[in-house]
Amino acid sequence: MYVQILRGLIVAIFTVSFIASSGVVFAGPFEDSMAAYDRGDYATALQLLRPLAEQGDAKAQNGLGAMYHNGKGVTQDFKEAVKWYRLAAVQGYTDAQVNLGAMYYEGEGVAEDFIRGYMWFSIAAAKGNPNAVNLRDDLSKYLIDEQILEAQAIAQKCKASNYKQCD
Repeated sequence: MYVQILRGLIVAIFTVSFIASSGVVFAGPFEDSMAAYDRGDYATALQLLRPLAEQGDAKAQNGLGAMYHNGKGVTQDFKEAVKWYRLAAVQGYTDAQVNLGAMYYEGEGVAEDFIRGYMWFSIAAAKGNPNAVNLRDDLSKYLIDEQILEAQAIAQKCKASNYKQCD
């Protein structure tokens, strides 16, 4: 039952991280994509997000990953979601790091790997992401001390390499 609650929280975070990732007052293509997504116009959201994501915008990459994860405006494709989340995560975007950690936790688009999930949650938690703190702490209940130490060592290596040695 506890795992079901944790999984429910993860699904909610995927959705919220896309919807709430704006926060900018001035309108632009990203904000327009958010507005289109909010009104259910996923084709427009996709049309606006994709070029931004392909140009390296981390928020847009995370948003595109969420669209693939949730199957909104595109065919649901967990591997494609992981691709976009990873591109944003290695830029230091904490919402994408949380989403990528959740993909490892769930085994969606990647092999289930609690150590990698813990690692990504830890990286985002260290940057102050409250969702990451909660998910990391919840996930730790399924790991033994050696696995937590391994995840922490991988997280340190990942951060020290500027996200080039994370896998």
